[in-house]
Amino acid sequence: MQKDSKLLWDDCLTVIKDIVPQAAFEAWFKPIIPLSYEGQKFTIQVPSQFFYEYLEEKYVNILKMTLNRVFGEGTTLKYRVMVSGQTIVHKGNTVTYPGDEAKTMLSHTPNKVDVTKAPGPFNVASQDLYSGLNPRYNFDNFFEGESNRLVRAVSEKIAQEPGKTAFNPLFIYGPSGVGKTHICHATGVKISELYPEKRILYVSANLFRLQYTDAVRKNVTNDFLSFYQSIDVLILDDIHELIGLTKTQEIFFQIFNNLHQLRKQLVLTCDRAPVDLQGMEERLISRLKWGMTAPIERPDPVLRKKILRNKINHEGLEISEDVFDFITENVIENVRDLEGILVSLMANSVITNKEIDIALAKQVISQTVRLEKKQLTIKKIQEIVCRYFNLDEALIQTKSRKREIVQARQITMFLAKKYTESSFAHIGKVVGGKDHATVLHACKTVKDQIEINKTFRSTMEAIEGCLKQ
Repeated sequence: MQKDSKLLWDDCLTVIKDIVPQAAFEAWFKPIIPLSYEGQKFTIQVPSQFFYEYLEEKYVNILKMTLNRVFGEGTTLKYRVMVSGQTIVHKGNTVTYPGDEAKTMLSHTPNKVDVTKAPGPFNVASQDLYSGLNPRYNFDNFFEGESNRLVRAVSEKIAQEPGKTAFNPLFIYGPSGVGKTHICHATGVKISELYPEKRILYVSANLFRLQYTDAVRKNVTNDFLSFYQSIDVLILDDIHELIGLTKTQEIFFQIFNNLHQLRKQLVLTCDRAPVDLQGMEERLISRLKWGMTAPIERPDPVLRKKILRNKINHEGLEISEDVFDFITENVIENVRDLEGILVSLMANSVITNKEIDIALAKQVISQTVRLEKKQLTIKKIQEIVCRYFNLDEALIQTKSRKREIVQARQITMFLAKKYTESSFAHIGKVVGGKDHATVLHACKTVKDQIEINKTFRSTMEAIEGCLKQ
């Protein structure tokens, strides 16, 4: 049986290798050890609990699809998690530790109404609503820093009094991987603890779109609308994915109005501020700005260290201070990158049987896509632009209309938009306290000059060369 499972897993790896990037394949799938395949149950062994959690969060759909393709439909995946040299057996939704201690890892409830699947029909009256919430994301493990303090405070207030505060809707925006989804789940999980009778639903905008499309196809649009209007707390993640989808925006507009009028709580996330949602209906944008708009920035050094230290302790790892500092100084973009680098280090250490040292850390981090780009901040760009033009950085922040200062300011804005994921509004706030319209105008001006002015184009190439050094 062991041999059969190994051969079958080799077939799975062949499929997976064509789907995921090489670095992800080496870090996440090569360390997996196939153990057995009995009664349509395939058991694999993974290096750690964190490794297991990351697979479940990022690659579970790929694993399921591959198992169905290689083993056949109906195959169940089980895990054995190695902890301190001992094996933990994962059965369904529980990991059993040596002895009698048990820890719940997942909260799957297939017997409840699962709205993550295509609608048809929705049961408005059912009290057994599948919320879509992940209890692993809660306030206890959402680490606070300057970049997310406002969002956390507002979210905790909403959890105490959903629908009764001025923060309705709560619109959270920021770049990918900074904790928007985590804080959404944490808010929903807390509300479910305090108000178990409330109907709470977490759903991605993409899934909402798919549900609506399917409802139209099946001619159950009224059921779809009625179901969503029965929700007490609606958490919609990544609303920017509705851009350009006029019909889907219209149905969400109806749902939004109904829930808001009934004082039901809405929590929305996006990768940009409402003012930057080009392609979204103006009337919907105006609704999004009714309550509280709160940004989450990239984690600062203190927060990065706090998060990484917790992950290391959680895994029971031993990493030297110089490696720890190297990671936090170089992996600065978001929380996901920190987690990914840590797991890649663990995987590489297991595969190569090497200690996690600076050499290994440099090797792993150097494989990270856009590492150089990620090190750039608006402040750094502003510093390099001013140095190039021999200008005092403080002049950029003034209201001066001198030609050389305006040009440096506009170039800083253009490069900030190109090399960071900051919104127009945030760039304007950092660079001279300008509004998003000013930044838009600056970006267009610089772009036009690059196209028509050869000297200016050479200047921009020289500055960008300095950014990449």
